[in-house]
Amino acid sequence: MAPYIFMERNGIHIIDLHKTAAKIDEAAAALKQIAKSGRKILFVATKKQAKEIIANKVGSVNMPYVVERWPGGMLTNFPTIRKAVKKMTSIDRMMTDTSWTSLSKREKLQISRQRAKLEKNLGSIAELNRLPAAMFVVDVMKEHIAVKEAIRLGIPVFAMVDTNSDPGNVDFVIPANDDASNSIELIIGAMVDAIKEGLAERKADKENEAPAKDKSSKGGRKGESKARVKGRKEEEEADEAVEVEAADKADDIDAADQE
Repeated sequence: MAPYIFMERNGIHIIDLHKTAAKIDEAAAALKQIAKSGRKILFVATKKQAKEIIANKVGSVNMPYVVERWPGGMLTNFPTIRKAVKKMTSIDRMMTDTSWTSLSKREKLQISRQRAKLEKNLGSIAELNRLPAAMFVVDVMKEHIAVKEAIRLGIPVFAMVDTNSDPGNVDFVIPANDDASNSIELIIGAMVDAIKEGLAERKADKENEAPAKDKSSKGGRKGESKARVKGRKEEEEADEAVEVEAADKADDIDAADQE
């Protein structure tokens, strides 16, 4: 972390905030492009100070997040995690089905407890149907297992890195105090705002593409109708020519008969 340290005072390393601001802008720009492309960004923060902040801010942009214990193999063994999520959805369907009423109280209680456990650990990633395009981590030391899995799969890692951490495995380093809730809220807020901008631009692009497609399809239909009219006119002219030719032949036959 030496490049990001401004000075040391009484054994405490002070981060260079100018570099922090530059790194925030760099990370925000990258996350904006990922969100604009329609891909998911997984946020990981299981420390107490960050849980509520992540759940509120990241949940508002419909991005997946993990604020409870990181389930080992969540990325490297993703199909198994998806099976657990499907189990949760199947329980939800069961609860709305008529067969639910036929179960005993004990069975209902066991299933409800299982559902609550799955919801606690996997509820926030229920919509994650494929591996995320990037991962944002608060405290790389605490979430070292998640970081290792992301590196193994080639998933870019964005992270708040404190002075006691190693930024070597992080693709987008944001030097910051990862223990202070104010610091976490400020940086997560900046990332979420960038994601919102990316999603808004994606929506605007789609809305602009729709009229263009409609116009091109209308133009195509208009061209087709013109071709039909032209073809019909040619057919009518051909029929008239045949009728004129037939009439001329009839006149010739009548004249020959009279002679």
